[in-house]
Amino acid sequence: MITADQLQAASHPRQPTRWYKVLYIQVLIAIVLGVLLGQFWPGVGEQMKPLGDGFIKLVKMIIAPVIFLTVVTGIAGMSNMRAVGRVAGKAMVYFLTFSTLALVVGMVVANTVQPGRGMHIDPASLDASKVTSYVSKAHDSTITGFLLNIIPETLISPLVGNDILQVLFVAILFGIALALVRAEAQPVFNLLATLSAPVFRLVSILMRFAPLGAFGAMAFTIGKYGIQSIGNLALLVFTFYATSLLFVLVVLGLMMRLSGFSIFKLLRYIKDELLLVLGTSSSESALPNLMQKMSAAGCGKPVVGLVIPMGYSFNLDGTNIYMTLAALFIAQALDIHLTLTHQIVLLLVAMLSSKGAAGVTGAGFITLAATLTVVPEVPVAGMTLILGVDRFMSECRSLTNFIGNAVATVVVSRWDNQLDVKRLQAVLDNPHSVSDLDVEGPAPED
Repeated sequence: MITADQLQAASHPRQPTRWYKVLYIQVLIAIVLGVLLGQFWPGVGEQMKPLGDGFIKLVKMIIAPVIFLTVVTGIAGMSNMRAVGRVAGKAMVYFLTFSTLALVVGMVVANTVQPGRGMHIDPASLDASKVTSYVSKAHDSTITGFLLNIIPETLISPLVGNDILQVLFVAILFGIALALVRAEAQPVFNLLATLSAPVFRLVSILMRFAPLGAFGAMAFTIGKYGIQSIGNLALLVFTFYATSLLFVLVVLGLMMRLSGFSIFKLLRYIKDELLLVLGTSSSESALPNLMQKMSAAGCGKPVVGLVIPMGYSFNLDGTNIYMTLAALFIAQALDIHLTLTHQIVLLLVAMLSSKGAAGVTGAGFITLAATLTVVPEVPVAGMTLILGVDRFMSECRSLTNFIGNAVATVVVSRWDNQLDVKRLQAVLDNPHSVSDLDVEGPAPED
């Protein structure tokens, strides 16, 4: 609960930070500068790629420790292990429901707008070699491969890798084991809880390089592909952005409203992270910050520790909208008529492949390849049609996925009675007060 001192501190905020020291303003300026450099000096812009890649690597370096510490201390702090299964079960129900809804929305919009109609492209003229590498990766992202890859080689190997699901798998097992021997292993719990402080401090240090990473990533994208490269595919890009925005404001907005909060206030609260995701085209770049912010806003720490890492593999709303929309665009461009039965099969395959490609770099394009390899009506070679503009849609995929996981954390916390409603409302009304509040979140209920 928020103490009287905390409420008093929140009502008397500190002196405002100078505008040029605010992270989201720095990132926004960096994005604009990156676009200008890539547009007017494309050769120089392409050379900025290491800045973006380097920042992503910095963030990925800290993701495994953040997830491990958050999940282990969250689970070990729960006195009833049934609560862990309860939270995970509710999260999976939410993920499956809204992931499927996102696929359906993409399919309905594709049939309504028909962005690929009238292109009349001969499938024989397509160069399939351009997507060969994506198809080979798609075979590794099947459900069978997914189930086998979720189990790591050793207990500590996930901590030196970049597979979020493996880290989550080990963290859950270790957290349960620690909870069962909590009395004998109290020093271990205390050590991990204390270790969380410097790890999250390291996250804040790394975030200072966010503007540099956003500048490099945006300069490379515009320099290599150019704004004009969207060309005839502008309708597809516009349709995808409009559909994603509609999904966020209407579908996710309704879930926030049913939970008693405003989607617009939530977006304002996480605006720093959204700009970071926009600049780097990677939702992983803001994962540690999202976990810290949602916990600080009043969401139960066990819920944050389970829902957000799981959501990065199972709650990919933006990727799901993209998959059905892009698949039907390709079919329309090639004059391939898909019956309702074909489209239902496509949707079912997309549901499975979107889960199977968890943790794969460039998951959006790869899961589309995985889907098309199982649906023979649409040739995989058709992906060459959208290869040039896929990079422009990756930002929107990442943003929608990121917002979807933030909303899921609030909703599941509310469902499981692990949400401090007054605290969240206070933080959403005054985001600057969050630093004055206890970042551990409310005590979990059994």
